[in-house]
Amino acid sequence: MLTRRHIRVKVLQSIYAYNQSEHKDLEKQENFLLYNMEQMQDLYLLMLQMLVSLRDQAENFLVVSQKKHLATELEKNPSKTFIDNKVIALISSNEKFEELIEKRNLNFWKNDSEYVSIIFNELKEKDWYINSISKNDTSFLEDKDLVIKIFKEIIAPNDKLYEYLEDKRLTWLDDFPLVNTLILKMLQKISDKNIHSILIPQVYKNNEDRDYAIQLFQKVILNDDELSKEIDGKTPNWDKERIADLDMIILKMGISEFLHFESIPVKATINEYLEVSKEYSTPKSSIFINGILDKIVKDLKEAGKLNKIGRGLK
Repeated sequence: MLTRRHIRVKVLQSIYAYNQSEHKDLEKQENFLLYNMEQMQDLYLLMLQMLVSLRDQAENFLVVSQKKHLATELEKNPSKTFIDNKVIALISSNEKFEELIEKRNLNFWKNDSEYVSIIFNELKEKDWYINSISKNDTSFLEDKDLVIKIFKEIIAPNDKLYEYLEDKRLTWLDDFPLVNTLILKMLQKISDKNIHSILIPQVYKNNEDRDYAIQLFQKVILNDDELSKEIDGKTPNWDKERIADLDMIILKMGISEFLHFESIPVKATINEYLEVSKEYSTPKSSIFINGILDKIVKDLKEAGKLNKIGRGLK
């Protein structure tokens, strides 16, 4: 689930929080880093749960509509195409999905059902939705296409939902685009045969990624003086005080990877932190960081400190 770039962002945020705190507690911040990363799976589950809640809302709407005194013919005999959607049925009946929703208290849409209503009301206005529920019978592929369209065009871009999630957990904002992409990819592949293996991805691809996050955080915090010395003299036109806090952390994270992560290629490190700086720091940060990291790589090579293993890693 987590990419290495996303892990780097989480570590960057944790180091920044640690540096800004009055009472620095390394273990507490490290635990928060792990918590922050694992929350991404909660968001994933919550967004899937929205599809199920939307289906339930449609069913409630059907019941209410049928009780109307002056109900239309369509309301008296409505299509149950969306209510019986085979893909949503697969998701909602998955034991692991149900278990995690309950275990982690993620029944948000029961307590905050107005957000489900907001999305359902928007959905009801779409011609393509009206056309889809006018059918008496649909195939699994048609059901899948409808769910993907609903998620992609109605749920994922909804501003009210985004604001709600921001209020719930600020750390979810960085996870939101990646989680939505993961869900769409999963929906495109889902079937009754593979649902158990693809429905809920693991937080980390492997234990190595989890260890990488912790080690990177520790290396930057515990070797701050050493990393600062590597930067000294490489910024002749910049006083340390003028370098943005995030830029300084990004530089130290890059140097830590040069020195302490032998299997990560130098080019990969530089490219990743340039992208991170473009998204999270100032407009000119990527140019500044690229120049400094290039100088540091040359100096480390000359000093024999750059020890990378494997082909193409230098």
